[in-house]
Amino acid sequence: MRIFKKGILYIFLIALVFITLLPVMYALFGSFKSNQELLVSGAKLLPESFSIDNYITAWKMADFKTYTFNSLYLTFFSVTGVVCSSAMAGYAFSRGQFPGKNIIFTLFVSTMFICLGTITLYPKLQIARLLHINKSLWGIIIMNVFSVGATNLFLVRSFVNSIPREIDEAATIDGCSFGRVFASIILPLLKPILATIAIISFKTVWNDYLLPMVFTISTPSKAPLVVGVVSLKNTGEAATSWNLMLAGTMISIIPMMVLYLCLNRYFVEGMTSGAVKG
Repeated sequence: MRIFKKGILYIFLIALVFITLLPVMYALFGSFKSNQELLVSGAKLLPESFSIDNYITAWKMADFKTYTFNSLYLTFFSVTGVVCSSAMAGYAFSRGQFPGKNIIFTLFVSTMFICLGTITLYPKLQIARLLHINKSLWGIIIMNVFSVGATNLFLVRSFVNSIPREIDEAATIDGCSFGRVFASIILPLLKPILATIAIISFKTVWNDYLLPMVFTISTPSKAPLVVGVVSLKNTGEAATSWNLMLAGTMISIIPMMVLYLCLNRYFVEGMTSGAVKG
């Protein structure tokens, strides 16, 4: 009976992996096909012959070199800011003593269960216009950094709560201030959970389309990679060439997949540490 249950579990997991990876594998192999092959034998997964011409054509046609640099620029500063703000906010809500701390934290966490969607887009754009940052990547970066996610805040606070307070008290006796305790003692211990937040934030910022599109609609040269991929379908040749569209899509997906494969161990460690210790 135990073997039977394990067999059913493995079959379910294999089916789940297959369903999840099939669209990605189809896009990956389709990016190496010619447009004619895609249209004639679209249901066939493997191409008749692998060719990187689609990637070269899409890269040159949509100026992906500029788009990739913009995405790296946007993602680096956004992720760095999100990690720093999440670490400081989580530490403040865990160790800080100020009026209404629990109420404010409860309000933050309650936003995890509210899906606002595109409702916040117009207020963000109005604030950016007021600050004259609505035509720059820095406008998106500032919005990302100061929009502290409830999930990130909850993870950091739970992780800090798991650290014995005796460490803080010993440092305070030695003359460390509240900020020095954070910078010298707590922050180094937060590496696993901060790595997890960095990966989640990277995925969110890298794949974000709507906000960067609105902020760079008047300055296409500052558009990130995802916006560039979508705009590829409006260019002359690529409008009817699904092979070029798939190649452009894979160009935008590959960095995220590579990052996750390289940092998967830290991601899992951070999630399990936060779950167990919190």
